[in-house]
Amino acid sequence: MGIFTRVRDIISANINSMLDKAEDPEKLVKLMIREMEDTLVEIKASCAGAMAAKKKIQRELEQATDNANAWEQKAELAIEKGREDLAREALVEKKRHSERADTLDGEFKQCAGIVAQYQGDIAQLEEKVGAAREKQRMLLQRHTRAQTKARAQSDIRKMDTANVMQRFDGFEEKIERMETDADLVNYGRKPDLEEQFRRLQGDEDIDKELEALKAKKGGSG
Repeated sequence: MGIFTRVRDIISANINSMLDKAEDPEKLVKLMIREMEDTLVEIKASCAGAMAAKKKIQRELEQATDNANAWEQKAELAIEKGREDLAREALVEKKRHSERADTLDGEFKQCAGIVAQYQGDIAQLEEKVGAAREKQRMLLQRHTRAQTKARAQSDIRKMDTANVMQRFDGFEEKIERMETDADLVNYGRKPDLEEQFRRLQGDEDIDKELEALKAKKGGSG
């Protein structure tokens, strides 16, 4: 396949349509980018060669034009000097260089057209590569989100299983037993000595307050 045919195929390709029909869009877009980049390298090399040829033809064209002009001046000089024979020979040389210039001018225009086509194709290919890379980036993001969602759903399903819920119930019962054991630690324990004296002091204060109330009540009666 010629480079221009391949470039035309790539430029006219509908990336979205191709990816929609592909079994593995990520793999396909990766292959497409590689093909585009290889073609881009090739067409840039061809463009560089065409530009070099264009410059060479331009130099030869300028030289042929200068030679034609120079022989025309020589013919004029020969006429001024009365040397018609030399003037004729000078005009013959002028014609030869002029015809050479005409040929080179045609080659130059053709080569310039090829260079312009290469440059246009390069611009379109680079745009196509950019679009393909953006598509690849979006596909990778979608793939990553899909993987994350799948893992989350898998975790949710695991959490919903009866085994996990039984384990949570077991943990809850174990915590309840620990709380009950903590409450029973001090239950029924004999008060220490200081606690007994504090209670006696409290009882004595209550007795005094009770006697005061009785005395007050009796006095009022």
